[in-house]
Amino acid sequence: MTRSWVPGADESLFGLDNLPYGVFSRQGEAPRVGVRVGDHVLDLAPVLDDEVFAAPSLNPFLARGRTAWQETRARLQALLAAEAGGNRAAVEPHLVPLDQVTMHLPVEVADYVDFYASLEHASNLGRIFRPDEEPLKPNWRHLPVGYHGRAGTVVVSGTPIRRPCGQRMPGPSFGPSVRLDIEAELGYVVGAPTRLGERAGAFDDHVFGVTLVNDWSARDIQAWEYVPLGPFLGKSFATSISPWITPLEALRPARVAGREQDPAPMDYLRRDAPWGLDLTLRVELNGETISTPSYRNMYWTPDQMLAHMTVNGASLRTGDLFASGTISSEGAFGSLIEVTWNGAEPIKLADGTTRSFLEDGDTVTISAVAPGGIALGAVTGRITPAT
Repeated sequence: MTRSWVPGADESLFGLDNLPYGVFSRQGEAPRVGVRVGDHVLDLAPVLDDEVFAAPSLNPFLARGRTAWQETRARLQALLAAEAGGNRAAVEPHLVPLDQVTMHLPVEVADYVDFYASLEHASNLGRIFRPDEEPLKPNWRHLPVGYHGRAGTVVVSGTPIRRPCGQRMPGPSFGPSVRLDIEAELGYVVGAPTRLGERAGAFDDHVFGVTLVNDWSARDIQAWEYVPLGPFLGKSFATSISPWITPLEALRPARVAGREQDPAPMDYLRRDAPWGLDLTLRVELNGETISTPSYRNMYWTPDQMLAHMTVNGASLRTGDLFASGTISSEGAFGSLIEVTWNGAEPIKLADGTTRSFLEDGDTVTISAVAPGGIALGAVTGRITPAT
């Protein structure tokens, strides 16, 4: 572990081996880019003397590409390292306590794609939605199944989530969703774009980092609408992401080979680097842990998702976000529809109440840790009544 002179940084999960990026503001000031160090945000524009960090999103910095990302990270680690304490007088005035800032959406999301990469989750939902059929569709083991979401409804952690209305099952009837759910996911943020008609190159040449995602889902709306074209209004009303983007470089100790795949994928989907990630998530409902799914055994890895997303020549844009789909592992699920088996097995909370799906006023927080003392920034949302 690289040690820091910043008070408390080494004892936190946000030390110099982490350094996630976000966009923050103080009262009366414009949003700008910072890096989290312990319980502080480092204001980057004055420290690095670079106006790209005075922008209200990470997009201009992300567009500079991998070499710039690596050089900036190395420079920050050098400035903040314990042996570089001589920098303290110049840098310390630009460290802002977290409790004095407001965090904003870290990127201007260009496009949003959601995948369906967990074998356990896909199998469970197949059994729930199609009990008389095989759980997996014939294509599932041959390609990373995904759909396009709505970029304009991606919101930063802490944004209230209004219960959506729509056509629901059983019925159909119209009204507020009564089966409002979560989806604990990992999102990938694209920095370097591609041109239309070209396939993406190496995963880490294009993808800057990761963020935690809660892709809220209205299961009753989804069940009625998803055949034959897939999710639509049951998903598009809101997707929450963490205010912090953790660079891929910080997750090197967490990289694993990825789950064995049968049948072997087509050539364009063959893995040439270990892009599975050893992450353990924690899902909390009203402050109580209800599940701790592992990301390690996801069937499709993010390099395969990127390859499939661009194999037809679809271009990438800076700020694109693509997510893993619900992260479920054996015995630990990333959605209430699985935890309660579509409401048949409600969970009992410490206050004596039970839940099958989310009620108004409920707060959900998703966090994650990786080996080596690295934490991802949490994503939180509170349900407010429908209008």
